[in-house]
Amino acid sequence: MTVIDAAQTGWVPAEALRTADPELADLLSAEAERRAGGLQLLAGENIATAAVREALAGPLVDKYAEGYPGHRHHTGCAVADATELLAISRARALFAAEHANVQPRSGTSAMLAAYAALLRPGDTVLAMSLEHGGHLSCGSRANFSGRWFDVIGYGVREEDGLIDLDQVRELARRHRPKAIVAGSISYPRHPDWAAFRQIADEVDACLIATAGQVTGLVAAGAAPSPVPYADVVVAATHKLLRGPRGGLLLCTEELAERVDRAVFPFSQGGAAMNEVAAKAVAFAQAATPEFGAYVRRAVDGARALAASLERAGARPLTGGTDTHLVTADVGPLGLTGAQAERRCAAVGLMLGKCAVPFDPAPAAETSGIRLGTGAAAALGLGPAELGEVGELIGALLSGGEPGPVAARVRVLARGESVKGAR
Repeated sequence: MTVIDAAQTGWVPAEALRTADPELADLLSAEAERRAGGLQLLAGENIATAAVREALAGPLVDKYAEGYPGHRHHTGCAVADATELLAISRARALFAAEHANVQPRSGTSAMLAAYAALLRPGDTVLAMSLEHGGHLSCGSRANFSGRWFDVIGYGVREEDGLIDLDQVRELARRHRPKAIVAGSISYPRHPDWAAFRQIADEVDACLIATAGQVTGLVAAGAAPSPVPYADVVVAATHKLLRGPRGGLLLCTEELAERVDRAVFPFSQGGAAMNEVAAKAVAFAQAATPEFGAYVRRAVDGARALAASLERAGARPLTGGTDTHLVTADVGPLGLTGAQAERRCAAVGLMLGKCAVPFDPAPAAETSGIRLGTGAAAALGLGPAELGEVGELIGALLSGGEPGPVAARVRVLARGESVKGAR
């Protein structure tokens, strides 16, 4: 797997697209130029590899294969069946799982299926609160989870920002949830999967691991796996895994039929077989030494980034990171998260605002920022370069001139400082 793809830095529309739809071709060209001209630091985005992109555009884009291998509702599915079985086999081997479902179109649709397999509307669920890093599918009233289930939120300790397992246990004993959800979208430390399993067993609850942010870390052996502990693991195939946008479900053989039925026919129709093919590619690439080196570079870079932001006056939440994620309070710099996000976007540094636990700032503004190093590491940037990125962010948020920062960002985005490492 190459560190950087021509698909990312030099994409141009093919003649068929330019002829059929020049307006859309111009829009896609503009997006390619935007990506190539800045640094992608959004934790939920990455750069799909060239092989993944090729699979997405392959002949299976046209195939309707409703159902599962050997049990389709349409003819002509022999190749689709073989492709899905290959993706399943690779996912099971990569994550040491008894069963895998590769059809979910997103992490959220995978979470919907996990809930559907284990719960009924009205059941009580214990999950990380949104204010402390939980996902929308962990109880937001705007999401199915908050409308269909009675969701109780747990959080982190104020003194160190780490998950308060004593609170989790106390809430579990008080509310007796049908399921406990472990994991979040902005917690930069490794969850204690074994402790969550113990608590779930104490109250006879199912354990769902929401592992979308750490799927790539687990695949590379750079994070503890939830698979031995959770009844169902909800994963994502984009983000650090560098596959197509999509979801993945891992579970025990005992739950396989319930999980599969919760995906199809309950929550989805026919699978997008080109996405399934691209997932198969991603699983194969994630099993290589090159992918492991890439993930280690992303983690080491995140640690350097967190340390650099701290030196610049921001406050890294939890005191640092174990993963590719960095979350930081920019309040000490006199800014809200939204202000920091806008200021950085203006110079090509794409990051996101995020909530800071126990902070009164409104959700539209927040006091924190959330960054991910996956795309930067895919460009070849390591600890030295990402430490410099932290310095650039610190200078910008402290009132520095944006011009020199923007110029340096463009150089880093081209990967010029790391060409020898490719």
